[in-house]
Formats: sequence, structure tokens, C-alpha cells
Amino acid sequence: MTAPNIVNVSTIIGKSATVALSSTAQTALVSNAASSGKVFKINMIQAANVDGTNACNVTVDVHSAAGGGGTAYSLVSTVSVPADASLVVVDKNTAIYLEEDKSITATAGTANDLEVIVSYEEIS
Repeated sequence: MTAPNIVNVSTIIGKSATVALSSTAQTALVSNAASSGKVFKINMIQAANVDGTNACNVTVDVHSAAGGGGTAYSLVSTVSVPADASLVVVDKNTAIYLEEDKSITATAGTANDLEVIVSYEEIS
């Protein structure tokens, strides 16, 4: 598990992931497998509350292992997203790199209230 040298990259692929948090269980947003030979530059994570009436809490964590495994480190922890509003967790000004064998998850306080979009670059 190494971090690829991003000075001499051969490929940069722009990607987006969309996830509806249909339960209150931790849900993987992006996972970079061990020995992938890639690094992911996370440009944006946004959580939208699609409930027109109630606020909903969101937690977004970076994990020390792929697939939501290992130790979780919070980007945001139990932050309330008002009804019909969104929360920008990461933007271009606060971009982060997701190395091999790391992942990002989200957890909703209420099932079916939050949708999350992640925009990132897969660099190899």
C-alpha cells in the first residue's frame, strides 16, 4: 500500500458518486482498494436533506481501511442539515486525498432523508 506519485500521472479520471442514505447504518461513499495504484482527490462532498419538514443529522468519516473498515476519523460529526437544505462537507478549497486502502462513509440520523454527492478525481 503506497501512495502513487502524482507528479508523473498517466491518467486523471473525473468521477461522481451519488448515494441515497436509505438507512441509519454507515454507508460507503468512496472506497480506494488496497494496491489499487491510485489516489483519489476528493473535490466535493455535499449532503442534501430531501425531507421537506424535518432536519436530519449527518456524519461523514474518513476510514483507515477500504470499505468503511478500520478507524473512523470524522470530517463532520452529527451535524444537523435543515429540511430542504444541504451541507457542503468538502469543497475545492478543502479538498483531501484518499490513498490506497482508505474510504469515506456517511451516516444519516434518519433513514431516507439524506442524499450525498461526491465529486472526485481518480489519479494513477
